[in-house]
Amino acid sequence: MAYEIIRADKQWQRAGAYSVRIQGMNRQHHISLREEFDEHDNDKTRYIVILDDGYPVATCRFYEINDKEVILGRVVVLPEYRGKQLGRKTVREAEDWIRESGYRRIIIDSRLEAVKFYEKLGYERLNDEVIKSGNFDCVRMYKEG
Repeated sequence: MAYEIIRADKQWQRAGAYSVRIQGMNRQHHISLREEFDEHDNDKTRYIVILDDGYPVATCRFYEINDKEVILGRVVVLPEYRGKQLGRKTVREAEDWIRESGYRRIIIDSRLEAVKFYEKLGYERLNDEVIKSGNFDCVRMYKEG
């Protein structure tokens, strides 16, 4: 199956990212819209969206912390599309865009159940401290380069 991966730099494309997040987080995990959409959802934030025949099925976002670092997060794949490597493809496309933009370090607050996923992608734990991110227990991870 051929998926289209887009760097969502137009409002209508970002709507695809929001759609996946509403279905994958708001609806599935009962995360309120106020919690899911925060001050980092703005025109400076960058989004990756994967489309299946024009339908948004996976997404992530990243935003600048400083001129060398970004936070990557809100990685969501719709339940019926999980197990198809779309999370990996979404993160890899974001990493490419991040590198092309000149950033040197990516930080992720990973849900505990996703740590192994990010480790396979080359991320390391910053430490073993468990932090709360909304309803989820997370650990901070990073990747250089």
